[in-house]
Amino acid sequence: MEYTEFGAGDRWVVLLHGQLMPRRMHDPLARVLAAEGFHVVTLDLLGHGRSDRPVDPKEYSMTAWAEQVVALLDHLGAQTAVVGGTSLGANVSLEVEALAPERVQGLLLEMPVLDNAVEAGIIAFAPLLFLSRFFPPGIRLVAGSTHLVPRRLAGFWGGIALDTLNQRPASMAAVIHGIFFGRVAPPSRLRRTFEAPALVIGHPRDPIHLAADALMVAEEMPNARHIGASSILEWRFRPDRLNQEAIAFVTQAWGSDAPNAQQA
Repeated sequence: MEYTEFGAGDRWVVLLHGQLMPRRMHDPLARVLAAEGFHVVTLDLLGHGRSDRPVDPKEYSMTAWAEQVVALLDHLGAQTAVVGGTSLGANVSLEVEALAPERVQGLLLEMPVLDNAVEAGIIAFAPLLFLSRFFPPGIRLVAGSTHLVPRRLAGFWGGIALDTLNQRPASMAAVIHGIFFGRVAPPSRLRRTFEAPALVIGHPRDPIHLAADALMVAEEMPNARHIGASSILEWRFRPDRLNQEAIAFVTQAWGSDAPNAQQA
């Protein structure tokens, strides 16, 4: 598994990517947080980016990815960290809180996919599972075409899109299969017991990442706060407002009043 570190120190932040996306998607936020004095790590979960991509669906689940995040903290020597991510990364962050709450300094959750979005997620990703299983040349053709586009002309987010399209059929099918047939996130009754401070960012008019899911999880968790983005594009192309919210949250989570704060 591959990861990238930004900054230094003992105030750790781990950022996790969306489904099938690379860890580079969080480079801009990681640099912003590192400039504020935090030690930020972006991780390619198994089956994504430059990490290994096994083809056995049993290798993939939200709980398995959460175990990988805890193993990363062990590897780094980080006692606790603010853990967060986008979409898949948000759900995995919730699983980390369920698995090892003593390791979670706070949760930074952008557009989690929960109860209200299961059907839309199946509709969106079932065709990809079908194509990768029964028409792998199509996936390889798309992946091969990404190498024909010069990265310097694509721009940052164009490059992220190209990296996301650069998939291997067998491992992509295994990832989607593992998600479909495992639990999507900790159940509501368990989420209500999570005590870590949390900032939840929801988006309107997104059929997969429903605003209702973000609002619901923020209402369930006793120490969570919800803020709304103007769209899924705000944090990508007009990031200043949400960056400031993230900085304020991470600073507060690592403050003296946080439940798991370490003394300097």
